[in-house]
Amino acid sequence: MIAKYFVDTNVLIYAAMAKFDTPEKTSRANELIGDAQFAISGQVLAEFYRNVTRKGAAPLSPVEALEWIDLLSEQVCIPVDATLVRNGILLSERYRIDYWDAAIVAAAETAGVETLYSEDLNHGQVYGSVMVVNPFL
Repeated sequence: MIAKYFVDTNVLIYAAMAKFDTPEKTSRANELIGDAQFAISGQVLAEFYRNVTRKGAAPLSPVEALEWIDLLSEQVCIPVDATLVRNGILLSERYRIDYWDAAIVAAAETAGVETLYSEDLNHGQVYGSVMVVNPFL
């Protein structure tokens, strides 16, 4: 499977549990993941699980979160390995961004996509070969 873009954790969180708080963000997030041609990483899956089971007015149960993980795992999923960690560190230093955000950028580069959908980095900013687009603007 070839991915057209990479989605950050926040997009998945809005898709899974924000429908009661921010329906417009939920709708947009579901559009992005409904296309089913996106990439994620092991880091994104771990962050997703932690956040959806602990945050929000109605956190998901571990079983519900695991169902989402199983569904999301059908997409291109970039593993967190030593190379990805190293590339994340280099991007963090180069762009003066948080390591965890840089690791997401590194995973998007590894997936070979040009667009990273995220609201955590600067909209329109290019990091390496990846442009960040905030899908909720």
